[in-house]
Amino acid sequence: MVSAGGFPGLPGGVAVSRLCVYDWPAADGVRGGTPHVHLACSEAYVVTGGRGAVQTLTASGYAVTPLAPGTVAWFTPGTIHRLVNEDGLRLTVLMQNSGLPEAGDAVLTLPPEYLADPEAYAAATAVPAAAPEAERERIARARRDLALEGYRALRAASGPEALAAFHRAAAALVRPRIAEWRERWRRGALAAAEATGRQLDRLAAGDAAHLAEAAVQAERPVEEGRFGMCGRLDVYRQGQ
Repeated sequence: MVSAGGFPGLPGGVAVSRLCVYDWPAADGVRGGTPHVHLACSEAYVVTGGRGAVQTLTASGYAVTPLAPGTVAWFTPGTIHRLVNEDGLRLTVLMQNSGLPEAGDAVLTLPPEYLADPEAYAAATAVPAAAPEAERERIARARRDLALEGYRALRAASGPEALAAFHRAAAALVRPRIAEWRERWRRGALAAAEATGRQLDRLAAGDAAHLAEAAVQAERPVEEGRFGMCGRLDVYRQGQ
């Protein structure tokens, strides 16, 4: 149980997961995950094993960041990113806003006709949890390959308009979920920041009583091997 002055989630209202990046080869010969973008969250990778890279596409252009054990790489909303697995790449992933990126704040770089049709987008991206594993893998791989079609078109486009159009389409696609995301933010990152504010107020007043309410927690994943966007995920409870 957490006191009124504390916060039940991980520090700062972040979320953590473990990721084994897909080693499925794509049409371009590269092994890796599904390119996508986050609209309201930053994300960080702590490389724990293997080697690879993250390809990124922003208004500043295309870039490749090598990933090796000990590397910490992070990016802000609007960064289209594609993880590349060169040799058993494994990561610990830190996600802003109590795991909102895995709870919906992500849009895959599908071709424009899918982004313009919410039903078509949902049908192309959903991986049914109740389906047999072989079928879930087939669906996850198919959506990865479809996202790569749109991603390659964005990389090949000249000028900023193609990327701006993708950003507009992504924002329109997620608009119906913003109220849900706002509530998650209130319960997570905002609540964590406000808890720190209350603690500072107490300390400024000479009140250290909240220190006697200290607690320790340790958790195991609540789900292992989920077919995520970039690889197989071990997911922890997000403190919501």
